[in-house]
Amino acid sequence: MAGLMLTPYSGAILGPIARVLGILLNTIFNVVPNVGVAIILFTFVIYLVLLPLTYQQQKFSKLSAKMNPELQAIQAKYKDKRDQESVARQNEEMQLVYKKYGVSPTGSCLQLAIQMPILFALYRVIYSVPAYVGKVYTCLEQLASNINSAEGGLQALTTLSITQKGEYAKYVVDGKFVGKGDSIVNSIIDILNRAPSADWKIIEGIKGLDAGVFETVRSQFEQYYTFLGLNIAYSPINIMKEALVDKNYLLIVGAAMVPILAAATQWVNFLFMPQSAAAGNNSSASMMKSMNITMPVVSAVFCLTLPCGMGIYWIAGAVIRSIMQVIINHRIDKMDIDALIEKNLSKEGVSRAKSAEASSASGSSISSNASMRTSSISAKAHSSNLSEQEREEAIKKAEAYYKKNAKVGGIASKANLVKDYNERNSKK
Repeated sequence: MAGLMLTPYSGAILGPIARVLGILLNTIFNVVPNVGVAIILFTFVIYLVLLPLTYQQQKFSKLSAKMNPELQAIQAKYKDKRDQESVARQNEEMQLVYKKYGVSPTGSCLQLAIQMPILFALYRVIYSVPAYVGKVYTCLEQLASNINSAEGGLQALTTLSITQKGEYAKYVVDGKFVGKGDSIVNSIIDILNRAPSADWKIIEGIKGLDAGVFETVRSQFEQYYTFLGLNIAYSPINIMKEALVDKNYLLIVGAAMVPILAAATQWVNFLFMPQSAAAGNNSSASMMKSMNITMPVVSAVFCLTLPCGMGIYWIAGAVIRSIMQVIINHRIDKMDIDALIEKNLSKEGVSRAKSAEASSASGSSISSNASMRTSSISAKAHSSNLSEQEREEAIKKAEAYYKKNAKVGGIASKANLVKDYNERNSKK
């Protein structure tokens, strides 16, 4: 992220998307002033908007299971044929199969191309809530300004555990807190938004800090970020470490449930995803099975170290996708594929009729071109002051060059076929 982390992401592609998503999250938060609840509602709205694209993806997967055997048969047919004409025929036959099922050869690539930037921008917004949600920013700004003006306030920030290592260590240079970017206050807000409770105790002891401001901000901040007993600004691993010191075992269980539920919901989501597209392809089936195991584990590891807010987003997203997947699967299972194929073939029949008319007109043009070109060659040869033998050699060289440079399927190639056909008939 360019500049200070609190600043809204400024990337050329994700930046504008993140700003739009930030406006949405801020609107939801103004209605429901709790980050955890707002993230769940926010995730639901995003996936609801993406539902049409998700449906197209799953529809393609369903049809792929039907048409893959036909595509594989075509590939096997031209397996050992690498000449230009065979490659052209293979592509043409495969295109006909795609048209038969009414799908694009690119499959769901377009849908993924649209979804991925949105999901990445979504991560940026949830990871830096104060940068997009006005109430959270205003809350932390009061304390940040007070720390900045307090005696020894900036020096105290260098002793926090959050600035000792990791991404915030760069805020400290030569033992002094310098922040990142143009605003020291924004850098302090960045720290406060991630600081564990042990660091808040150090901040509370800063000399000259307004105790009333500190208590008000901390109370408001915890109200915004507490969800089911967890402060979702902290990571589960940090919550468990502090809870272990305080012997708060219930809090340990609650924090541990975040990565566990993230992995479990991710696994359930994979169960509802169409698996039949990989049928008959052992390598694809093996890869799909491997992903079903590794992705939930990866989800658990990430959600263990990232703020709980990210874990809630991960869990909410998996649950919402699973529910939508059940609805999509039910709709797709009711789809009459035979009727769909018949409809597409009917459309293709009209297209072929038009193509046949064009081919007929093109055939006449090709014959005319062939006649014109051979006549031109003959005329040029006979008009010169050459002997009979020299004229014949000139014609043969011209025809040889013409055949050599004719592309398969091109006008020159088709003209050659017409010429050969006329020559064979003239010999009969």
